Amino acid sequence: MVVRLFMRQFQHNLIRQLKRYSKRAALKGERLESQWETVIGLEIHAQISAKSKLFSGSGTTFASPINSMVSFFDASLPGTLPAGYQITQQRCPLAKDGHVEYLAPDEVHRKLVLKRARLTQLQLEQDSGKSLHDVEMSHSLIDLNRAGIGLMEIITEPEFCSAVEAASFVRELQLILQVIGVCDGKMEEGSLRVDASVSVRRPSEPLGIRSEIKNLNSIRHLMRSIEFETLRQISILESGGQVLNETRAYDVETGETVSMRDKERLHDYRFMAEPNLPPLRLYTNDTVPNGVPSDQIINVDELRAMLPELPNAKRERLKKQYGLSVEHSNVFVNEPTLLECFEKIVANQNLQNVKIASNICINEVLAAVNKKNIAFSASNLSAESVGELVELVQDEVISLLTLRKILEVLLQDSSKLPKQVIEERGWHQVSNETALENICCQVIAANPKVVDDYRDGKTKVFNYLIGEVQKKLSGQSNVKAVVRIMKQKLDT
Repeated sequence: MVVRLFMRQFQHNLIRQLKRYSKRAALKGERLESQWETVIGLEIHAQISAKSKLFSGSGTTFASPINSMVSFFDASLPGTLPAGYQITQQRCPLAKDGHVEYLAPDEVHRKLVLKRARLTQLQLEQDSGKSLHDVEMSHSLIDLNRAGIGLMEIITEPEFCSAVEAASFVRELQLILQVIGVCDGKMEEGSLRVDASVSVRRPSEPLGIRSEIKNLNSIRHLMRSIEFETLRQISILESGGQVLNETRAYDVETGETVSMRDKERLHDYRFMAEPNLPPLRLYTNDTVPNGVPSDQIINVDELRAMLPELPNAKRERLKKQYGLSVEHSNVFVNEPTLLECFEKIVANQNLQNVKIASNICINEVLAAVNKKNIAFSASNLSAESVGELVELVQDEVISLLTLRKILEVLLQDSSKLPKQVIEERGWHQVSNETALENICCQVIAANPKVVDDYRDGKTKVFNYLIGEVQKKLSGQSNVKAVVRIMKQKLDT
């Protein structure tokens, strides 16, 4: 139940992929994979949120007309400028030896567990241009709109052991970058791209030969490519072959990885110092030089103090402040607008139980918008409407079944409030003891065999009888009262 809840919420970002991954892994060779270990390292390329490129004033607007965001410098014109190659901080990165904590589902214990991924380094670099291939005309064209855009390259240690772990980490990193405002994290627009290095080995053996899957632009593609590549390498080794150290691409149509180039035979990169760039110096409070204007200094301690609440800290706060579970806290962190709605409800209402608000926000509201394949932020459901639903359920004015019907109406017409919908449609909950008792007696009389089965010990049929009462009252009965009355009738 816990893992299923996590998976459902993460559907727009990760969760549905986790379900599919688990099913496919079971079908494609769970027994074979248990004899091997997968080792995964990641390189994440995050586009810096800036209006201009690193070394030119050209714009960075996504989906601009081809070659419309290009200066002479970006295109290496007129040919005498020191450009035409990619500039990176490969040897002198901004940061080294970091880590990111993230939550990942543990299928064995059916819960979320906190994991830590080590970061090798974070460096600045330029994005490159894009090739456009016309197969029919046998032509390749170049779009330089991306050339020179600033990227953060974040490199992890090779310590992820499954596609689920790698995907969970990328989602956490995506959240962090979005929260601090340095990257919008829109993978579908290419502003966050992932390269995955995958190898397999038998337990206790040295690392195997790796293949690198390039330019993965969705979490689904990341998971599926790692899954396929793992099974591909295992199959090769099981048949006595050897895995090549190569660069591969993920084919979305076939769900397979395909070879791009052999990294053993091609010298992909040649590095040289860039003499035209001065050093970029970072300081802390203890190392700031005297007499230098503050606007000419990058003080890491000052920047750290300005950071907003990060995802992991937010989860901890939600657990302590509201008593939420790890799973509910994680759902809210992955749905910022829903969390904002939840906290407004809790702040503005005298709730007897915060858990009711949490359950309704996640199990009902989020489920309803996910069913329509829209984000909560695009649903136009207000905190006032959701808060009113919470209040109505808490006060037993409506049942959860009625709540779901009201949500359907609100998602069609957000100008109405729940109480208005209830009045217009007569959807008040039936809690009158006499009325409920009469319906229960009718259901018992109409189902003598089911009643006999229940009294003979087949207690599972009890839910069928409750369902029959609900049908007669169009799902508007007070379920707690119905259960109590039905038990009294059957057990006496």
